[in-house]
Amino acid sequence: MCESSSSDEEVIVAAAFLAEEEENKKKIKRKMWVHPINQKRAELGEFHHLFNDLKEDEKKFFQYFRMSHNKFLELLDILEPDLSFQNSSFRRAISKEERLAVALRFFATGDTFRTIAFSYRLGETTVRKIVYGCCDAIWKNLGPLVIPSPSKETWINSERVFNKMWNFPNCVAAIDGKHVVTDKPPNSGSLFFNYKKTFSIVLLAFVDAHCKFIAIDVGAYGRNSDGGIFANSAIGKKLLKNTLDLPQDKSLPGTNEIMPHVFVGDEAFPLQKHVMRPYPGNEILNNEDVKIYNYRLSRARRVSENAFGILTKRFRIYQRRLQIIPEHLDKVVLATCCLHNFLRNDTCHWTEADEDNQSPQGLRDISGIGGSSTTVAIEIRNKFKNYFNGTGSVSWQTAIVRKGKRKNLEM
Repeated sequence: MCESSSSDEEVIVAAAFLAEEEENKKKIKRKMWVHPINQKRAELGEFHHLFNDLKEDEKKFFQYFRMSHNKFLELLDILEPDLSFQNSSFRRAISKEERLAVALRFFATGDTFRTIAFSYRLGETTVRKIVYGCCDAIWKNLGPLVIPSPSKETWINSERVFNKMWNFPNCVAAIDGKHVVTDKPPNSGSLFFNYKKTFSIVLLAFVDAHCKFIAIDVGAYGRNSDGGIFANSAIGKKLLKNTLDLPQDKSLPGTNEIMPHVFVGDEAFPLQKHVMRPYPGNEILNNEDVKIYNYRLSRARRVSENAFGILTKRFRIYQRRLQIIPEHLDKVVLATCCLHNFLRNDTCHWTEADEDNQSPQGLRDISGIGGSSTTVAIEIRNKFKNYFNGTGSVSWQTAIVRKGKRKNLEM
């Protein structure tokens, strides 16, 4: 009995020793909450040793963050409720300024989370959470301010400016779509595999005369037919159901021809009552009236191309294939589109390097939709063609068409 008791005591002592050793390991692990490299963040992290200097040089600040310091502060004020965190028992909370700086730098450079983590001396997981958190905050707080749900008044104002700037009456917006290219998502099969043999989600945008997004639809599977992408978008569904709150049909200027309000797009979109596209190639040959219609439509439609061009030049995240799963990629796209509108007039420090012609690797055109057009849609397009060659003609169109050139004129 004594030997058994002694053996039991030894087991208990050993168990207690192991438990104490395990607890000590946990304490050590808690002390190592921040990696030694990242412990020097306050002295050597990119934000802490660079941000204050950038504030003293407006041009450098703009080049670094792709926005002016004033816009940075304005944005910070809008997002502040969702970017402020309390200190914990283990570490000091990352400031709202640094959180926004991390996200903007990610958008502006297209660098990986790991690269940003090294330069800011933060954990890679921390950087990822900061970026996604900022995306949520931008869509929640900034989205309703810069991309509100379009109303009838929105369309009326947009049509007036389109006619004034681009000489296309009854046009309420230009429409365009892009595949946002990503790596193959895990366990996705062919859902995101598109006709270009890459993986993507789709960004569908409706753009006003000033190259701002009136409405956007994000997240359709890349494998979907592009006709299905438009038909299944929020605006496409409302258009089909006549619940988009478009203004009442009205006459074209200088005529009694009552016409619907329309969107203008390229060959990727179907010809519908409210969607105008170019005449196809077989109808252009030796037909100057058709060429003039195509020129006038192209001139108005180019605002959507310009909007995507500005988006990709400002945010170089679109210059490469994005290594982000679709759930979070949606957030990044929504956030950058909101920032595009917010910063549309903040271009005082663009340089020649910012305006290069580098082709964005992260955005690809959607393919042609085709499909049959209704008799009504064909008649509407023909009436626009007749108007542009008659009462609604402009002085320079014939010369441009005859020269075979498409110029971006601002008249």
